[in-house]
Amino acid sequence: MFTSTGSSGLYKAPLSKSLLLVPSALSILLALLFQHYQNFFVYNLQAVKNDLQIWRLICGRIICLDLKDTFCSSLLIYNFRIFERRYGSRKFASFLLGSWILSALFDLILVEAIQYSFGITASTLPSGFLGPVFALFVPFYCSIPRVQVTQFLGQFSITNKTLIYILGLQLLTSGTYIWVVATSGLIAGMCYTNSVLKVHQVLCIPRWMAKLFSWTLEPIFSSSEPTNEARIGMGATVDIQRQQRMELLDRQLMLSQFAHMRRQQQQQEFGIEKRRKRMTTGGRGRTKGRRINWNRFFPHIRQRRNANVRAFRLSEQEVAAPPLEVSEEQVARLMEMGFSRVDALEALRASNNDLNVATNFLLQH
Repeated sequence: MFTSTGSSGLYKAPLSKSLLLVPSALSILLALLFQHYQNFFVYNLQAVKNDLQIWRLICGRIICLDLKDTFCSSLLIYNFRIFERRYGSRKFASFLLGSWILSALFDLILVEAIQYSFGITASTLPSGFLGPVFALFVPFYCSIPRVQVTQFLGQFSITNKTLIYILGLQLLTSGTYIWVVATSGLIAGMCYTNSVLKVHQVLCIPRWMAKLFSWTLEPIFSSSEPTNEARIGMGATVDIQRQQRMELLDRQLMLSQFAHMRRQQQQQEFGIEKRRKRMTTGGRGRTKGRRINWNRFFPHIRQRRNANVRAFRLSEQEVAAPPLEVSEEQVARLMEMGFSRVDALEALRASNNDLNVATNFLLQH
């Protein structure tokens, strides 16, 4: 699912907004106005190894010199902003920093392994903030639920994650040795996500630095809270927008049906209770002086009455069944995404404990 493409889409994601604006603006300036300075941002590992130009590990891995890479990486960062909302800006920045440092190390190892194994010298790799972008595919694959949107040719499912993978494939095929950067980023993402050698404790943003940036840079890159209309969602094409509107109406209809079903259950419980009381008190025949044992004269009526009582009691138990139990693990997963416990419980009950449907509903509200 895609939210609106305005500034409200970056609400509570100031770091993602800064990564969208600053590197993209610098990349455009270098491509159009300051082309003679592009040599300082070339990611040349041979210069790092032979001439000890260590600064290229920093300058060559921040700004993309290819505008196609800039466009694809910006779209991916925009869609990966959900992790900043889920983890918080400090933890998200720590992940980016850790994967950025680890991917540089794996770049050097892979280039040396290629040269030693195949005799191929990959002296220059694609420039830009690409390693952390590919590293974000690891938590995206592991933690974002897969929700089917439509089908292609009746066999191939189109999900809310399909376009993201297509963008990643487009970025992967944009250069000769970009697969080296992609492999390093994926390995770095797996290492950081799985806390290999406790790298998440070593490569992290200190609290004092996070507070400093929150006081200075967050007011600059913060976005306003989205309106109710923006929360509905806006796709890239008219067909996607129509599909999203239809899904939203389906969710609202499902919730209204759920509320109507609850009201019917309450009415049935009240009616069954009245009939049960009437049957327990109305089957007793009395005279003025003594009680008449009608069972002795009409035993088949007594048996029929007992059968009716048992049937009503069974129906009462079925109607008065307890509400649907919700898995606490699924509630916790939805709360990790930033939703409240009340909304998570309501969505899971309305979707019959279907995590994908509940997530899809909450993301569109």
